[in-house]
Amino acid sequence: MRLIKSLMVSAVLTLPLAAPVFAEVVGKITVTGESTVLVAPDMAVFSLGVTSNGETAAAAMRANSEAMVVVTERLKAAGLAVEDLQTSNLSLNPNWSNNSSGASEVSGYVASNMLTVRVRDLAQLGGLLDASISDGANALNGLNFDVAAPRPVQDQARKAAVEDARARALLLAEAAGGKLGVVIEIVEGQVYNAGPQMYRADSAKAGAVPVEAGQIGLTAAVTVTFALED
Repeated sequence: MRLIKSLMVSAVLTLPLAAPVFAEVVGKITVTGESTVLVAPDMAVFSLGVTSNGETAAAAMRANSEAMVVVTERLKAAGLAVEDLQTSNLSLNPNWSNNSSGASEVSGYVASNMLTVRVRDLAQLGGLLDASISDGANALNGLNFDVAAPRPVQDQARKAAVEDARARALLLAEAAGGKLGVVIEIVEGQVYNAGPQMYRADSAKAGAVPVEAGQIGLTAAVTVTFALED
């Protein structure tokens, strides 16, 4: 019985020697892959507003509010949802000037109200810009195009970025005389809108403001570390 027990212990101790032998990992290689997917935008975001002057602060703010109500109501009547309209800046400041003696004095007040607008039907965009200006909007800042549901396009860019990283790593591994091994680590970078963002207006043309949406690019980047085998 003692002999049998001794043999069993010996067998257990020697089992690790029978483990399969893997390719020797002699190092690692880290690369960054990137990919941009172009897509037609389906949403536009811009800021418009009204700047008004008045002899008193109350008069400036009253005139500004009246004009802004007209602009806002026109946008709502066109079908824009309440959540797509947001006040982004509201200010009231004295207008300073120099009198005949060179001293500074308040010569009136300036009120400004800016509204951030999201348009989800790009066919309306030019007409809404034209109507807003006609209704009294005298400030327009920026026009950015985007995708309302970007996740599918972002995922497409992520997959392509990983493929790009693998292709780069394979090229470098072969150039170094090694073999590309398994993935050790993946670190995702920021997925962002790479543009272009285009706005074109021709004041010589009548009717709605002409706008070209073009295409935007959603870019993804990933940093991948691979094992480098001998």
